[in-house]
Amino acid sequence: MKLRIKRLDPGLPAPEYARPDDAGLDLYAAESIEVKPGERAAVPSGIAVAIEPGYAGFVQARSGRALREGLALVNAPGLIDSGYRGEIKVIVVNLDADEPIHIERGEKIAQLVVQPVVTAELEEVAELPDSERGSGGFGSTGR
Repeated sequence: MKLRIKRLDPGLPAPEYARPDDAGLDLYAAESIEVKPGERAAVPSGIAVAIEPGYAGFVQARSGRALREGLALVNAPGLIDSGYRGEIKVIVVNLDADEPIHIERGEKIAQLVVQPVVTAELEEVAELPDSERGSGGFGSTGR
């Protein structure tokens, strides 16, 4: 699959895979920002993409920053539909109770994973078929 990208900020590196077998393309922060404890912010990435129909982009957190600093994504994963052509913005939250998180322009802020998606054909029914799980929800397996 070919992913067409438009660099809205030519001063930033283009998204790239850090290693040949990586699933996620690194996204970079287009501006410096401080995120106070408990605060949310939308961090621009400086890119827009054209994802082919039948695929979607999923913006994922970077595990190292999540572990070290408590930097998380509010809507993880963030969904980029194939028809969206605007700038990708990463909605972050600082989960640390005491320390602000400093995001510097040009830092890796998130990853973009592109995956195939299926468009479901909806069929309204009066009853759903039975299954072993049934309507058992949270904690229904006893764990």
